[in-house]
Amino acid sequence: MPTSSNTIASKLAISQIAPTAVQSEIRAMTIECDRVGGINLAQGVCDTEMPAPVSEAAIRAIRDGHNIYTRMDGIAALRQAIALKQERHSGLRCNPDTEILVTSGATGGFLAACMALLNPGDEVLLFEPFYGYHRNTLQCLRMTPVVVPLTAPRWDLDIERAAAAITPRTRALILNTPGNPSGKIFTRAELEAIAQLAEQHDLFVITDEIYEYFVYGGARHISIATLPAMADRTITLSGFSKTFSVTGWRLGYLSASSRWLPAISFFHDMIYVCAPAPLQHGAAAGLLQLPDAFYADLATEYEKKRDIFCEALNDAGMTCVAPDGAYYVLADVSCVPGATAREKARALLARSGVAGVAGTAFFEQGGENLLRFCFAKKQPELLEACARLRAYS
Repeated sequence: MPTSSNTIASKLAISQIAPTAVQSEIRAMTIECDRVGGINLAQGVCDTEMPAPVSEAAIRAIRDGHNIYTRMDGIAALRQAIALKQERHSGLRCNPDTEILVTSGATGGFLAACMALLNPGDEVLLFEPFYGYHRNTLQCLRMTPVVVPLTAPRWDLDIERAAAAITPRTRALILNTPGNPSGKIFTRAELEAIAQLAEQHDLFVITDEIYEYFVYGGARHISIATLPAMADRTITLSGFSKTFSVTGWRLGYLSASSRWLPAISFFHDMIYVCAPAPLQHGAAAGLLQLPDAFYADLATEYEKKRDIFCEALNDAGMTCVAPDGAYYVLADVSCVPGATAREKARALLARSGVAGVAGTAFFEQGGENLLRFCFAKKQPELLEACARLRAYS
């Protein structure tokens, strides 16, 4: 019997979570910046040059025919290189055959880990300011992000506040260190307190460490998985987008106990099948051929960019605290007209040609007087942005 048009229409509807999904403010500002021909400090595109060994190996892999599916966990050479790199730089020991998964970006690894380890309705602690993709992924999977604010201006951890947020439904907590958007690096004392909390309440810890080499001054990046009793409950995410300036490659990795990796790999395979094959060869070459001095020079280069940009912001009346890591800075833009951070971002772009992101994109509530800027730019463009901000003031 034919179905009535009314019945058909009632079933043709978007999902229950779709009405709450909106375009990322980062993407929105990138589009607006392109429209007006501005300088895009909104998106962390990292448009500096990639290292030659990385590009050359990827091109060679394409020409040599490495253009078909890999194993779902990635090519052996890259998994082995990741294991060597983690032990050498972080003190984190992983079996490349059973504890490392090459992923389609760190975000792909995060999605697969959440699907494999968490259930709809589970609560997950998320420190604020947070990376929007972390919160949005949890919400799309019907999990409940529970926001735990850090204390400005240095974004210090209040462990008692974190403990008070835990309920019987809490299954995990998310770390991002060095952090986007704040540049926050969790100290050893903070990580030890978090580890104690995770052990006490039997929680997973999912830690996004993709900015691990962007560390400035006396700060030090520590992988929480290296702390006592944390290896089994920690999923460590990182990738090559930032370190090798290949954000468009979408190539990351995660390490986890062999107890969890098969389930995580299953979901990554279901969504992505595998990470791009020839690009895996490029990343492996970078890890194996680039000396440790490359990573030290990277931190030195970006620390100089940080200092140049933060000085310009302060000169323009947009006060900021220089971040300890990553390549973003949150600035107070109370001096910029607009009732909301979104209005302020658009007003600044219209009047100076410099794009930032509304701080509200990184807070559950608040951030209306903050904008996030990315200083991962080539020197001429960064200096031009600085000049425009000073002229705006």
